[in-house]
Amino acid sequence: MIQKVNVSSIASSAYIHIPFCRRRCFYCDFPVFIVGNRSRGETSDTISQYIDVLCQEIAITPACGQPLKTIFFGGGTPSLLSVEQLQRIVKALEKRFGIALGVEISMEIDPGTFDLAHIAGYRSVGVNRVSLGVQAFQEELLQVAGRSHSVVDILASVELIHQVEIPEFSIDLISGLPHQSLDQWQDSLNQAVTIAPTHISIYDLTIEPGTAFGRYYKPGDSPLPTDLTTVKMYQMGQQILTDAGYEHYEISNYAQPGHQCRHNRVYWKNQPYYGFGMGAASYVQGKRLTRPRKTKEYYQWVQDLIANGGVIHCEVTPPDEILLETLMLGLRLAEGVSLSLLAEEFGQQKVKKIQQLLQPYFEKGWVTVIDGRLRLSDPEGFLFSNVVLAKLFSGLEE
Repeated sequence: MIQKVNVSSIASSAYIHIPFCRRRCFYCDFPVFIVGNRSRGETSDTISQYIDVLCQEIAITPACGQPLKTIFFGGGTPSLLSVEQLQRIVKALEKRFGIALGVEISMEIDPGTFDLAHIAGYRSVGVNRVSLGVQAFQEELLQVAGRSHSVVDILASVELIHQVEIPEFSIDLISGLPHQSLDQWQDSLNQAVTIAPTHISIYDLTIEPGTAFGRYYKPGDSPLPTDLTTVKMYQMGQQILTDAGYEHYEISNYAQPGHQCRHNRVYWKNQPYYGFGMGAASYVQGKRLTRPRKTKEYYQWVQDLIANGGVIHCEVTPPDEILLETLMLGLRLAEGVSLSLLAEEFGQQKVKKIQQLLQPYFEKGWVTVIDGRLRLSDPEGFLFSNVVLAKLFSGLEE
């Protein structure tokens, strides 16, 4: 069923996609646009044009009066923005939606793409959480992954972040890279713990079609680590980081107490959020919308949106699909999902069927119910989450 709707809801979170990168990493499947170095004139013009269109999209999107509680600048490489460009986007968001006191403003940044003036400027605009794309602490692995920074860049960037005293600081790491050994992975984890960010994200490499890695390798083939090795990497990450005082609060994410990513919790709890920019997804009024992934098509989409007064066509998400999304996302969290809330929204019979489908995994210890919440165990349940979810999807779709 297709309905004509305004893109608005009680959403109080916004994701903004900044698609620009100095080069495309070999594993990257995100919608990005290669612009090279910040100093080049054409780079500035390209980014400025994109921000013009982005701010037009923000301005035409209907607001519901809820001030934004979380804002997330993802990419791409948002740290290729100038301070003035970032400020313009934040002002556009504030004018259209309002910004709540205590807002979390997150920004993905890459080593070697900013100096002290830039990071201090981002802080002055309101950025209070940064996610540094480290990925590895070994030069050879950074080159294998197609990263544009060095280990020296990583350490210099960490120092700059500390100098401006950004309160929430996250590091991203990738496990399962080609040629990556357990010793190298342990070294990366230990170096991350030594730096002591408030948050650490660990992503297991996925070989995506259309990427450089997708052309070079097939899943399971050498020089990619074996499945057994990647399982050991996951277990090693869980042990080292929890021993260091980090809470394993989501399948891929660890935080010091009180430092979970508020914005990402909106996704995992399947709550509404706005999305802006090329390839960005939004979820408002129970309807999901993904914008075009290519620049020209996205620009035309925004012009069509303006011509229609902000009114677009969205598919209504059926209740059964919402249930599957709620389980798929919510079970990523260590706290799991509330069975009583599931029963309230989807009916007690659905909850009974879910528990029946999962009975074999209760017996294996992969799934538990604690304090009325359905959870995956750590680390076994998290490791076999795809198996558990596949069972739920096939059983609930019958």
